[in-house]
Amino acid sequence: MPVIVGFLLTGILAGPYGFKLIDSIHEVNVLAEVGVALLLFTIGMEFSLRKLLQIKKLVLVGGALQVTLTILAFYGIARLVGRPPNESLLWGFLVSLSSTAIVLKLLQEKAETDSPHGRTILGMLIFQDIIVVPMVLITPLLAGKAHGSDESLLFLLGKGIGIVTLAIVAAKWIVPQVLYQIARTKNREIFLLTIVVICLTAAWLTQAAGLSLALGAFLAGLIISESEYNLQALGNILPFRDVFTSLFFVSMGMLLDVAFFFSYPLSTLMIVIGILFIKGAAAALGCVSLGMPLRTAILVGLSLGQVGEFSFILSRAGAEHGLLSGDIYQMFLACSILSMAMAPFVIASAPSLSGIILRLPMTRRLREGAAPVAQAKKTEKKPKQKIILLSSAAE
Repeated sequence: MPVIVGFLLTGILAGPYGFKLIDSIHEVNVLAEVGVALLLFTIGMEFSLRKLLQIKKLVLVGGALQVTLTILAFYGIARLVGRPPNESLLWGFLVSLSSTAIVLKLLQEKAETDSPHGRTILGMLIFQDIIVVPMVLITPLLAGKAHGSDESLLFLLGKGIGIVTLAIVAAKWIVPQVLYQIARTKNREIFLLTIVVICLTAAWLTQAAGLSLALGAFLAGLIISESEYNLQALGNILPFRDVFTSLFFVSMGMLLDVAFFFSYPLSTLMIVIGILFIKGAAAALGCVSLGMPLRTAILVGLSLGQVGEFSFILSRAGAEHGLLSGDIYQMFLACSILSMAMAPFVIASAPSLSGIILRLPMTRRLREGAAPVAQAKKTEKKPKQKIILLSSAAE
């Protein structure tokens, strides 16, 4: 079984709805946020600004298609079952977001981050991390509370552009020089602390600006990826990432009310299966619309079917404003955590399922795609790679 499932079960057993071994969920959630930040930080270091520019169409077009189609689908379903328009739109917001922590961790473990479907998944997840900010600002408006004005949206957009500009400047001129001076000390502890400070500072800046904490950590990783010390930094940060990321999955398990789940097991399972299928179909349709091969679209759809960690942040905002309450809120938590627990199994079975689907009769255009934008453009000139080893021993 995937280790992520073990972490979720640990949280269920140790949390307030299990054996009540841990009551301080807030402190665990703080450590969990650090884990998500470190995960996105390492993803950014293994990526680069050059690769990010190559998938800009996947971020802007593919991500927008996936989120929009999912919101429309679940808004319509919620309206059909009699929910009011504002709550229906919130349900569309909640389900449209996928788990960055789970999906990228599994892609990393299988070394598929740079594959065609891996780049597509990353592009859509980056868009989701960005779009969650206006969703949070819109949520009070759905409850009839005018906290999110046009002025605040424009101000937020300006801050976002400023942070991205600062990241580009830091990647080119500031961080490489800082890391060079730190490396000259030949002190591993100072080097590691500098890397951690860069990561958490960028994450704090984006969160202070009203953007996603994980997005700031990802930008910090991109900044360091442009320096010649990225491999050394990555090797130092990986153990910390694994420890804190495990706490994230444990904290998610602590939210599940086991008694509620066993009160409505069939309904919960049916809703989870519906979420995985409809959301996966929306993501796959977005890939097909971009001209990608059907196999890539299937892998992307199955990978993005679960509900994500940022949905919990958005659901708390909805609960605070009276849009989600009582059994409806618990049903969302149960379905979300169950979908996250099923995600490793669904993603592991994705290649086999895609093979079965591709054996069905279909047109060649659908099978091979019209314009596979997920393929990276090959460049004739390869950049020079440097590996720099730091030693704590004095020369």
